[in-house]
Amino acid sequence: MSDILPLFPLPNVVLFPNVFLPLHIFEPRYRAMAADAITGDRMIGMALLRPGWEHDYEGRPPVFAVGCSGVITHMEQLADGRYNIVLRGLERFRILEEDHSLAYRRGIVEPLPERPIDSADRAGVRRQRAKLETMLAASHEFRGSDPKIPSTMSDEDLINALAQYLDFEPLEKQALLEHQSLRTRAEALVELLEIKVIMSRTPGCSNVPQ
Repeated sequence: MSDILPLFPLPNVVLFPNVFLPLHIFEPRYRAMAADAITGDRMIGMALLRPGWEHDYEGRPPVFAVGCSGVITHMEQLADGRYNIVLRGLERFRILEEDHSLAYRRGIVEPLPERPIDSADRAGVRRQRAKLETMLAASHEFRGSDPKIPSTMSDEDLINALAQYLDFEPLEKQALLEHQSLRTRAEALVELLEIKVIMSRTPGCSNVPQ
């Protein structure tokens, strides 16, 4: 990861390592960002805007310090200058400060590698994975569908994919991203999904992720 990273701040998107994210880029400042990234190392850092961003979106409203870098794996430039791109998440980072020399935002960042997984952590992750698979199968079975989670999908990829793709609130996803190990992220993901399931069974609530 570069020490200085183009930042693409959004109010509702959190990227996780090794998960794919399609993006449509239309603002002029971020078109410039995409163009520079494509001709450079193809790296972009996704950062979540903090609540209250609406009052200064055209400026540089505050973002959460922890984000995730991604590499552009697919790019389509439209005739009017917009871009459709696909990012693959690479590594979490922390923004130390911002560089304001260009029209788009850039951050001076430090990488936040995941804590190494020992045998106890691996066993804990496997237990949480089993709980997740059971809960998801039950919730979809209730809707008459039959989801299949590939058995060959690694624990890391599954945990991060569920954290990104399930219909959680952006702040909930941000909290998951900020966990420093796969085990604690998996445990938090299970707790969050359990809360959603309980809420779905409570009259007037329907917040189970789809």
